[in-house]
Amino acid sequence: MATTSRSTKAFNSYNPTTGEPIGTYPIHSAKSVAEIVGHARHASTAWAGLGFSGRKKVLLAWSNYIINNVDQIAALISLETGKPVSDAKLEASMAVSHIGWAARHAEDIMRTSYRAPGALMANMSATVERSPLGVVGVIGPWNYPVFTPVGSIAYALAAGNTVVFKPSEYAPGVGVWLEESFNTVAPFADIFTTITGAAETGNALCVSGVDKLSFTGSTKTAKLVAAACATNLTPIVAECGGKDPVIVAADANLDRAVDATMWSAMANAGQSCIGAERVYVDERVADLFIAKAVALAENIHAGAPGDGNYGPATMPSQISVISSHIKAAIKDGGEFAYGSLKSVQAPFVQPVILVDVPESSAAVREETFGPIIIINRVASMQEAIVLSNASSYGLGANVWSKRQGKRIASQLHCGMVAINSTFSFAAVPSVPFGGVKDSGYGRVHGPEGLLEYTYPRTVVRTRFNIPLNFLSFKRRSKDDKLVVKATKLLKGRLG
Repeated sequence: MATTSRSTKAFNSYNPTTGEPIGTYPIHSAKSVAEIVGHARHASTAWAGLGFSGRKKVLLAWSNYIINNVDQIAALISLETGKPVSDAKLEASMAVSHIGWAARHAEDIMRTSYRAPGALMANMSATVERSPLGVVGVIGPWNYPVFTPVGSIAYALAAGNTVVFKPSEYAPGVGVWLEESFNTVAPFADIFTTITGAAETGNALCVSGVDKLSFTGSTKTAKLVAAACATNLTPIVAECGGKDPVIVAADANLDRAVDATMWSAMANAGQSCIGAERVYVDERVADLFIAKAVALAENIHAGAPGDGNYGPATMPSQISVISSHIKAAIKDGGEFAYGSLKSVQAPFVQPVILVDVPESSAAVREETFGPIIIINRVASMQEAIVLSNASSYGLGANVWSKRQGKRIASQLHCGMVAINSTFSFAAVPSVPFGGVKDSGYGRVHGPEGLLEYTYPRTVVRTRFNIPLNFLSFKRRSKDDKLVVKATKLLKGRLG
């Protein structure tokens, strides 16, 4: 159990399966957050000064520590979120892969690039350097309390920034463990610090003067975070919710499509921003797809870790959202293919499959974040594409087709698409993760994720002098004529 250190205010974390308190953590005040950010800023110069090889050594040692103690962190993840220990181990393992990738590739991706100076500036050398921002704030979620924040933390650290991390108040112990594990290999203090608390602590981090903030959570909260950060012109990366579609063509391998779609929708109790929430299946194979989905659902059930295929709703208030969406779907004309209103048995929600739900229903339009899947029939893949794009969200999507996958994927308005797979884009460290529209902006993971936590610095240097000087009050009329003549001759291609 954590202690409250210097703070007199504290809060408890709870086991979502039993409701029992499992830890006590300090509520960091605005003053405390400002002090911690100040320490991180002081440490940032030395951390950046270690260079790529020095930071790589530390980050790889951290990744080794995590995987060598995976049983410990997996047990804590399971305790705070309610998810099965095996799922927690998978999450931690994926996080370790991202730490390693960021550490190994930061130098190549941030390497100084040389740019062509253009005809008129041929005597110049033009380069663009990438530098760390300084201090990066990270506000993490509770559904994947290691994997998701590490997608920002590791990349920001590899780029040369120090990090101040506020985990969700539903999983503070995991956040504290991450800091403590990093400190076992850290060369000095304040490189990576965890602060705990609720909304007030998060807001304090937003206005603390960090150089960038990475947020994962709901679209509603992201707008509040962005507004708070705007007071200091602090840029943010916003990874928000989704209403991810699955498109199933007539030529799809239905067994694989059903298995992956049901796992995507039900795993982690449906508490995945990239989890399947709505399926558009070709009407020619819809009945068979639904039958296979129902057969699979019959062998899936929610329960405590070690008992269920997935756990409880980690955040108790989500139960009412899930119930309201089920009721809305039925009221609006949808039908149960599997499950019923009785499937909601707080804190658990048993699998629910809804079919033929009108697109206007809140159940189709709003993020449910529960083990609910809506399956609707479409007459063509073009209809499926149009309906998929009609959402205000644009995070991820899945396409199942043996021959049409790339064509369909290229027309979807979202940040990521998995063809004949699910969640795969989250597991590949070399590709960017993020969305468009109400699903947010900015990217984590991959080269784009590293560059998010840097700024470009242009350096233009005179290599040799020429008799013409365009940027001077001594510029002559014949110099102006030469510029105009060259512009005409090269048709504007002076750069």
